[in-house]
Amino acid sequence: MTVARVLVIGLDPAKLEGWDPEPIQAALARGRARFDDHGVEADWCLVALDEDTEAVIVEALRRDDYAVVVVGGGIRSHEPLLGLFEKLINLVRLHVPGAAIAFNTSPEDCLDAALRWLPQNPGGVEQL
Repeated sequence: MTVARVLVIGLDPAKLEGWDPEPIQAALARGRARFDDHGVEADWCLVALDEDTEAVIVEALRRDDYAVVVVGGGIRSHEPLLGLFEKLINLVRLHVPGAAIAFNTSPEDCLDAALRWLPQNPGGVEQL
């Protein structure tokens, strides 16, 4: 049986100007640990706005056949990044069309977002 994998895509806090990255990095570490604690395999793609974000995201999406892609709030909720958010959604649809798309509210609840859509989660949302 193949284990369903999750890809989490978000902004790299170490590469954001004007932010202290340490609190977000600590929250990311706690979020990653939750995946490990629950035996859910996850990859992380943290992008910098000064790099070719599309190429980085496409490379990450092509790494595996992901069951769920979790999109971080930094990309979704910051209005100047609306274009990046739209591009990301369309890249997911193009490169992993069978993946569910989930949204977190913090770096620590990425697992919760993924569990709503993972096929092996009997209490989650049924696949459409």
